[in-house]
Amino acid sequence: MSSAGALTARSKEDDVLSFDTAAVETAQNGAGMSAAQTTDISDAILALILETLDSEKAEDIVQIDLRGRSSMGDHMVICSGRSSRQVAALSEKLVEKIKTTYGFTAKVEGKDTGDWVLIDTGDVVVHVFRPEVRDFYQLEKMWMPAATEKTHA
Repeated sequence: MSSAGALTARSKEDDVLSFDTAAVETAQNGAGMSAAQTTDISDAILALILETLDSEKAEDIVQIDLRGRSSMGDHMVICSGRSSRQVAALSEKLVEKIKTTYGFTAKVEGKDTGDWVLIDTGDVVVHVFRPEVRDFYQLEKMWMPAATEKTHA
């Protein structure tokens, strides 16, 4: 395969595998939003996520501020569901709320198994775990600085 063909094939694969934030970024940039306004949107998405998880009875909700620490997003949220069924239901409800409120569909991985679901909104990355899987991976220890505290016990 020529290098041009390899680049084309790679670009198509990247488009499929990566989160498409183009619509959100175009809306933000096209509307002439400042960095502060973009941060406000990020914080609003985070607030919606935390409110939804709390109202849907997610357990052990932790929020981690990633601004200045990672380019993958502004915030990370980690929580648990009591069972595979609740993990899947939490993720479905969250994706539905985001789409209804902000008009875009977040990318979702892992919903079929219900052990660990990743929801990527572009600004906020959410991990919904079964407790045993969460204990095994311990993402909080990798990302949470000592000063960061849990939002709910």
